[in-house]
Amino acid sequence: MITHTFHLAAQSVRALLRQPFFVLISLVQPMIWLLLFGELFKRVVELPGFATTSYIDFLIPGIVVMNVLFGANWAGMTFIEMMQQGSLDRMLTTPLRRGALILSSLVYNSITTVVQTTIIFLVGWPLGARFTLGGVLVTYAAAILLTGAICSISNAYALVLRSREALIGLSVMLALPLAFLSTALLAQDAVPGWIRTVARYNPIDWAVTASREAMAAAPDWAGVGGRLGLLVLVTAALAAVATRTFDSYRRSI
Repeated sequence: MITHTFHLAAQSVRALLRQPFFVLISLVQPMIWLLLFGELFKRVVELPGFATTSYIDFLIPGIVVMNVLFGANWAGMTFIEMMQQGSLDRMLTTPLRRGALILSSLVYNSITTVVQTTIIFLVGWPLGARFTLGGVLVTYAAAILLTGAICSISNAYALVLRSREALIGLSVMLALPLAFLSTALLAQDAVPGWIRTVARYNPIDWAVTASREAMAAAPDWAGVGGRLGLLVLVTAALAAVATRTFDSYRRSI
């Protein structure tokens, strides 16, 4: 499983590096998000409910998580391309471990997430954002776990829907509510009560809240650990679901 995962992930990384323009876009996008949202909402911290005077400090975890959501959401496109090319069918006739196909997708997208998250931190620093080592490490962990969860569900959709248009429509339909039914852009006390209630069960909010709490002067490490633990469970469950969808796909070909 490890060997197959490594080779498939390395193949995806090499394919990415052969497309310099796509690499550039993937690096520039987080900076654009940070600069635009940072300027657009910088005075929102004057509203009641914000425990900080720096919106950049508040925004960094939200941008990291939203970047993961809207990036990993398209992971299933790779499987659709493989179906159309016939390469997925050929792979399924080999001794290749089915789980390696899913894990390699998670590894590849996690590498992209780490690079983009690093860029967000580097751009945020000169803008006035200040970080703690523990907060940075928790943010990386939350982003990687969320990447695994989003990639898994996207891959499962792709194997079931088998259509670019259907995957795009469903991905957008789910991503926008998940993003805005969280505290990615606004403090918990500044959003309506019903959104706060929904956010408690939203993995996007778990990742954002864990990262922000770890950045605090006196972090609640029990709360941080609890939310990361929930992300581990969700990621493992969705990865298992995505792997199982190969069975239904294989029976249909």
